[in-house]
Amino acid sequence: MRHQTNSLDSYRLLGRSGLRVSPLALGTMTFGTDWGWGSDREEAHRIFDAYVDRGGNFIDSSNNYTNGTSEQLVGEFAADKRDRLAIATKYSGNTRAKDPNSGGDHRKSMVRSVERSLARLQTDYIDLLYLHLWDATTSVEEVLRAMDDLVRAGKVLYVGISDTPAWQVSRMQAIADLRGWSPLVALEIEYSLIERTGERDLIPMASEMGLGVIPWSPLGRGVLTGKYTSRDLDHDSAGVQGTRLSAGELNGSLSERSLAIAEVVKTVATELGRTPAQVALAWTLLNDSVTAPLIGARTLPQLEDNLGALEVELPDDAVARLEQASAVALGFPHDVLALASTMASVFGDTKVSARRAPAEAAR
Repeated sequence: MRHQTNSLDSYRLLGRSGLRVSPLALGTMTFGTDWGWGSDREEAHRIFDAYVDRGGNFIDSSNNYTNGTSEQLVGEFAADKRDRLAIATKYSGNTRAKDPNSGGDHRKSMVRSVERSLARLQTDYIDLLYLHLWDATTSVEEVLRAMDDLVRAGKVLYVGISDTPAWQVSRMQAIADLRGWSPLVALEIEYSLIERTGERDLIPMASEMGLGVIPWSPLGRGVLTGKYTSRDLDHDSAGVQGTRLSAGELNGSLSERSLAIAEVVKTVATELGRTPAQVALAWTLLNDSVTAPLIGARTLPQLEDNLGALEVELPDDAVARLEQASAVALGFPHDVLALASTMASVFGDTKVSARRAPAEAAR
């Protein structure tokens, strides 16, 4: 039986930091109706209060979520409990399309974004600031030094990174360590039973370098909840276009493969008397590198259902079935390095005990 935690107030350390956060983070991209599909102010407030009242303290937003409404609502809802919460937000997203410096990873974008986020959040510090999207144009030294300046100024307490190649993140962490700049403590990436390619390099890198993994879209953009069928693969079907498939056609998450995985999730959920969403979220929590998956509920019942994942115990045979159905090839060099012949050529007949844990190596 595989089970790690059963409540939002069973806190975890975020990466190599001492910051204590809940095992499920509240994603607030759904806060606000500016994009045509989010929660209105009243429902968002109910979701926020229900999460916090149960001990949740890890709130995730971004400078451009629902055109800034998300941060505004978080600031309003958190006003009387600010220091109890670990509020994360992001920069990089362009907020003025015709302004060439409104988005990107450079210092001006970062500093101005943070100033505006502080105002919307009604606070004088951000607990965790992420670089949101790698722009492939800004030098890593500029990013790291600007982040460190914000930490030294007290406007930001910790820094992290999202949606960036593993080799860049590891390079940045090494530079930060060597120069005594604020280290990256969190890595936000897409990770679910549908999207496991992060297991090739991103997740092992994060474990080795001291970053806590924060999975976004742990429900595969809703596919793992079981609400889609093969009929939804035809995006032109009557009654489908503009409704469930409206968010960018699910960005490729809906496929024969993902639906097959969702069927296994539904089968396991039925056997355990749980919902598919709870099983899918519980699976992400089994990974020791994962600190807190993001839950992005649009309604209070969805939030309550998602929080039930903390109580799920997954039998070993269920975990095996889920992982077999969702497995991805690790590719080169991982597959070659795992061959018995490769191991024999390296170690011969020598038996070597397991190396020390990555978390210890990172200290």
